[in-house]
Amino acid sequence: MDVKREKEQETDVAKITPVLLKSRTGEFDLESILFLKLRNLGIIDLGCIGECMNLERLDLSGNNIANLVPLASLRRLLVLNLSANRIASIESICTCDSLQSLNLAGNLISSVENLHSLKSLRKLENIRLKDNTYDYTNPGERVVGRGSDLYQLCKDIDDIIKAGIYRNGPLPELPDCKPWVEDGFPEIKTSNSAIIEEAYKQFSDILHECRLLNNRAAHVIGQTERALSLKSMPKEYTV
Repeated sequence: MDVKREKEQETDVAKITPVLLKSRTGEFDLESILFLKLRNLGIIDLGCIGECMNLERLDLSGNNIANLVPLASLRRLLVLNLSANRIASIESICTCDSLQSLNLAGNLISSVENLHSLKSLRKLENIRLKDNTYDYTNPGERVVGRGSDLYQLCKDIDDIIKAGIYRNGPLPELPDCKPWVEDGFPEIKTSNSAIIEEAYKQFSDILHECRLLNNRAAHVIGQTERALSLKSMPKEYTV
């Protein structure tokens, strides 16, 4: 376990409180919080998290959360990481209309019915139920249910994402984007390190998964080549 992770686990908190949120973000007003990372804190009760009305990115991974009801009021939430918790039902987040990315790896989701509420999230682009980087899965790695139900659910979600159908109608055609400033203009560095950190973490996770897949592919290819070489070897007969 690295030093950073040890530091995150120094103090476990059972419930999210205004004091905790203000101390972690430096914001006095909860509605001013846009990015929030509360990983590996032993959180059980989401408490006042619903008061962060303008929250856009929330990381609650590595806790003991089972009840998601307080998240229902987060209508501007874009990215939600709930990996490595104790979640069996996700119905409460069906009102998070702006949600685009959802990580549910490492929870207790075990049936197709648990996923049906995701069909109402019209802007959802990415759903993760398994994370090879941290070996997070859901019960049995496969979601339990009739094959036809699972196929139809995945098809419905995929159709919604591909069609780009939002509640206000189809997405408008946008013209080619032009740069805001001319070439050579001094680079403006963002003051919010949370965005950079989140992007770097996602890139690192994807890179690690690619390496794992590459190793597995190399292993399978090697086995196949050996099997083919054995079949092509001439048979020797003893007289």
